[in-house]
Amino acid sequence: MQTTMQHNIGQLFMVGFDALEPNDHITSLIRERRIGGVILFRRNVHTPAQVSALCQKLQEINAEVSDQPLLIALDQEGGMVMRIEQGVTPIPAAMAFQAAGSVEDCQQVNFINGDEMRQIGINMLLAPVLDVNNNRLNPIIGVRAYGEDADTVVRYGMAALRGQQAAGVIVTAKHFPGHGDTAVDSHYSMALVPHGLERLRAVELAPFRAAIAGGVDAIMTAHVAFPAIEADPSVPATLSKAVLTGLLREDMGYQGAIISDCLEMGAIADGVGVAAGAVATLQAGCDIVLISHREDQQRAALDAVSDALAQGAIEAGRIDEALARVRRLKQARAVGDWRARAATPSGLMTAESIALAKKVQKAALLVQGDFRPLDRALPVRLITVEVRSRSEVDEVANGRNNEARSSMLPALQQAGFDVTEYAMSAEASDAEVAAAIAFADGAQQIVVQTYNAMLVEGQRRLLAAMPVDKLWVVAGRLPYDLDLAPQAQGRLAAFGCRPAALEPVVERLVSAA
Repeated sequence: MQTTMQHNIGQLFMVGFDALEPNDHITSLIRERRIGGVILFRRNVHTPAQVSALCQKLQEINAEVSDQPLLIALDQEGGMVMRIEQGVTPIPAAMAFQAAGSVEDCQQVNFINGDEMRQIGINMLLAPVLDVNNNRLNPIIGVRAYGEDADTVVRYGMAALRGQQAAGVIVTAKHFPGHGDTAVDSHYSMALVPHGLERLRAVELAPFRAAIAGGVDAIMTAHVAFPAIEADPSVPATLSKAVLTGLLREDMGYQGAIISDCLEMGAIADGVGVAAGAVATLQAGCDIVLISHREDQQRAALDAVSDALAQGAIEAGRIDEALARVRRLKQARAVGDWRARAATPSGLMTAESIALAKKVQKAALLVQGDFRPLDRALPVRLITVEVRSRSEVDEVANGRNNEARSSMLPALQQAGFDVTEYAMSAEASDAEVAAAIAFADGAQQIVVQTYNAMLVEGQRRLLAAMPVDKLWVVAGRLPYDLDLAPQAQGRLAAFGCRPAALEPVVERLVSAA
């Protein structure tokens, strides 16, 4: 009986590991603890065929000990949050869809995304993001949101949800009750949304209310404090019974699965700790505990929940309730068909899907203010601000499978321009800023590709030092960067800086049309 209960507890956990194929870490957790789900990151990805084989092997290992298939999930949102990038259709960032202006295209592109992931063996998308990005200083949401107001997020977020549902994958709305109006990255510390309940219902909660009405499969929590709902401001939504049970279950009537955001994020790990956080989130009403990285933290959390159950801190009925929701989740088509799935996915990156993604990305291109194209007769000095440190929301090309840098250099050269480049990190150290300013000195045409410059003092100093009559600015992520150089000769944003997003930017830079 004790072993059975431990295995039931394992079903309530989703964990990650660091390898391209099943290693001892994940294999032992599946066999010994019967964990219910696995989350993949770019560290687990080489090619679609490799990921497909990885998913199949994980399911086979699990089938040796359990009659419940694994949930296999990843954050395949689009834009910079694409864990699988090579060999699949490039999905624009969420904010690009509202800029492009077609709800129908949003739905179809998200169907393609879900369908490609299902073919590869991913049965659960940790998407769509339903946060309302109503704080321009938000370092974590930004272009991951479908818009800056609730109505836009509802229209495009529900289109994304419908598209992914039609593909047969499990759809996860996040981050409840809303991570949009924050200026703190909860990967590092806890944010707080100070608004009253009336405002929360009108704005932050509106997209989640629509998702519940639309039959969303799962909802992911936010490590954000909401004092209007939870009286203790030190308790984030992930750990709050008032939020997860009182608001989401009882008030909003949601009966699907609740999954925590990763408990290794600073807001939890540096607060109550990962193991205590696992107990607290289950007590609060969560059904799936997400711990993405370290095996020692995963095992400690499993043990902590087992101990809490034995000591009566968690009621057996709470475990049974969560287990029932997890098992219902596993009735999804993408979960059950793992044995029948083709070993090598053949329906990826079709001509039609590529054409549609390009159409959306091109339509989303934002050209702000007056614009004049680059002069082909004059050399260009390109300053590329690039992400060099991976985070949960900033992917770095890892060099596998000829992954391209987030740079316009090759495209500008191919267009016939004489281009030299200085590449610097998004953190923009004093030395890098000084070197970039020196690099641009005397240039006839300067193109600066930023990355969240409005949030980084060094990047702002760089832009301020550029001669506006020779400057073109490309916002590599947040479009708000364009406001930092209002007199530049051209200001363009594509809501991302991966090659597919930069392609229409270069086309516009070199064309008067």
